[in-house]
Amino acid sequence: MAAEEDNPFNGEGEAEETVEETSEGCGWCERFQRSVAKWMLPEHARDIYLERANCCPPPIFIILISIGELAVFIYYAVWKPQKQWITLDKGILNSPLTYRPDKREEAWRFISYMFVHAGVEHILGNLTLQLLLGIPLELVHKGIEVGTVYLSGVLAGSLASSIFDPLHALVGASGGVYALIGGYFMNALVNFKEMIPLLGAFRIVAILLIVGTDVGFALYRRFISHEVGHAVSFVAHIAGGMAGMTVGFVFFSNYNQKLLKDPKFWVCIVGYFAFILFAVLFNIFLSPA
Repeated sequence: MAAEEDNPFNGEGEAEETVEETSEGCGWCERFQRSVAKWMLPEHARDIYLERANCCPPPIFIILISIGELAVFIYYAVWKPQKQWITLDKGILNSPLTYRPDKREEAWRFISYMFVHAGVEHILGNLTLQLLLGIPLELVHKGIEVGTVYLSGVLAGSLASSIFDPLHALVGASGGVYALIGGYFMNALVNFKEMIPLLGAFRIVAILLIVGTDVGFALYRRFISHEVGHAVSFVAHIAGGMAGMTVGFVFFSNYNQKLLKDPKFWVCIVGYFAFILFAVLFNIFLSPA
């Protein structure tokens, strides 16, 4: 008995053995959860996550958003001539979902633009990124947190576009996707020493390559390519990433902690809403559109 009382790590050892024994007989869901924990969480949070991890509820938010975006894209692709599977024209820009500077009084457009995409490569790129990253994130942090980060990036994208690129329309879910990427990237940087070194380095390099390629393509489509007849703003990529590195970082780096007691939470939230307020006032009183 004395030996057990003097060993402060005895309980942790038993917990680790329990997790290991459970994993030996687990199904695909549990094995997937262990992989998710290794990629998404620092070492000190993995055991807590694995003790209560399950696939119920499944990652409903990111799946439903992806289905909605794909459904809207298919609707416009079928409704328009076949060439519109690849390009963007007035038909899509006239959609009641697209963000347009001259119709910014229709406030829903600041969010609904995420459902409209400019072409096959646009929709496939966004869906691939948000499913590959969003599903594991939602398994760890659940739908409310992931949904909040995603939609904060979408809103930040349209509002930033209305300020810094005020004369161009905006379509696509890149603001939300980049919010997830930004939050995950900051989490990977801050917790780098607590992650498996090879996985940590791979995550950061992979994110930089993906972001560099996607932003490069967006800049090419905006300034160089003449296939698209109407220029579309790319500012949402940057603004969504910034939202992710603030709001997303707070949600994704405070696993199993009380956010309201974390000063970073209040700094990021106050900063985000200050930007929202400034953007709203800018659109009402100062916008050249």
